[in-house]
Amino acid sequence: MFRAVHHVGVTVADMDRAVAFWTQLLGAPSRDRTVLRGPQLGTMVGYPGIHIESCWVDLPGGVALELLRYLDRDDAPYDPGTAHPGNVHVCLHVDDMDAAHAHAVACGATPVSERAIDVAAGPRAGARLAYLRDPDGVTIELVQEARA
Repeated sequence: MFRAVHHVGVTVADMDRAVAFWTQLLGAPSRDRTVLRGPQLGTMVGYPGIHIESCWVDLPGGVALELLRYLDRDDAPYDPGTAHPGNVHVCLHVDDMDAAHAHAVACGATPVSERAIDVAAGPRAGARLAYLRDPDGVTIELVQEARA
């Protein structure tokens, strides 16, 4: 029934800031920046008459990240805590946790913990994991798999 993930959408407060963050973090250019409009759009998203600025950034592995800024609205952001129902995160495999973590922070991400954690036991033993937040509060998980 389902073949693959097409994209992940993230609503942002400032498109320029979001594009700068994600393109710098991923080292990938943005593409297809436009304003979406039309009666079918408002029907689909539940906001009749809405206009949405959209921009795409390709994530490693073939899935795209669609950045969306809802125009004509000024909603408050969600609390960025990951325990809130409906919260999602973007997880990226990395080869060098320390370098990837430092790069994410240099790009403007805020670490949730001071540094990556080393998984000591269980099915992920030997892996290194870290949570950071992008400038809109979206959680980014970095995963360095256990070395064989």
